[in-house]
Amino acid sequence: MALDTILFDINETVLNLDSLKSKFKDAFGDEKVASIWFSTLLHSSTVCVVTGVETNFAELAKIALKDVASRLGVNLSDEKSQNILGSFANLQPHCDIIGALSKLRTAGYKTVAFSNSSQRLITSQINNAGLVDYFDEIVSVEATGSFKPDPRVYEYVAKKLGQPKEQLRLVATHDWDIHGALSVGLKAAYIDRLNSPYNPLYIQPDIKADSMHDIVDEIIKLGKMY
Repeated sequence: MALDTILFDINETVLNLDSLKSKFKDAFGDEKVASIWFSTLLHSSTVCVVTGVETNFAELAKIALKDVASRLGVNLSDEKSQNILGSFANLQPHCDIIGALSKLRTAGYKTVAFSNSSQRLITSQINNAGLVDYFDEIVSVEATGSFKPDPRVYEYVAKKLGQPKEQLRLVATHDWDIHGALSVGLKAAYIDRLNSPYNPLYIQPDIKADSMHDIVDEIIKLGKMY
């Protein structure tokens, strides 16, 4: 049986958002606003999925930033706004990423970057993070006009890669993304980057860990059992 192709969510799963905290502290006086902004961004993208609003992740990021600034009563200058949003293309990988991706590829697995970000942004992110040699393909959801966890985006990536869904496994730190993938027939692995328990109401993946090294070891172990 062919080895699974491993899809990796990018923002927070592969790339570390902690570098944004200093930008938010400078703009808002509190680095914790970074997580509020990103949660607002993800919430907005989900609303767009459910209600059929067609937009892109970059536009939603700008809107979310303005929304958070307004709610906190902060007059955010264009310069500081661009400083934050521009930094999104220059995030660095988590310390366990390069070793884990290398091990997967050595074991014969195909690795794919799979993100809600536009094709242009995700390509810049992968290049700027020094990860271009660790992914076989880079796939954005933008061609679907929707976002994860819309079932259409998982169907799209399977079709684009020319592989059956059951041979795809998504690795992500967002349980809603994992649930979305599992609900349409993909496999999945949940990495707990945020010390956040997996939602018990969602479909449970067969792999859970808080280290990408452990995730990869389990993927390879299960692959040998098929």
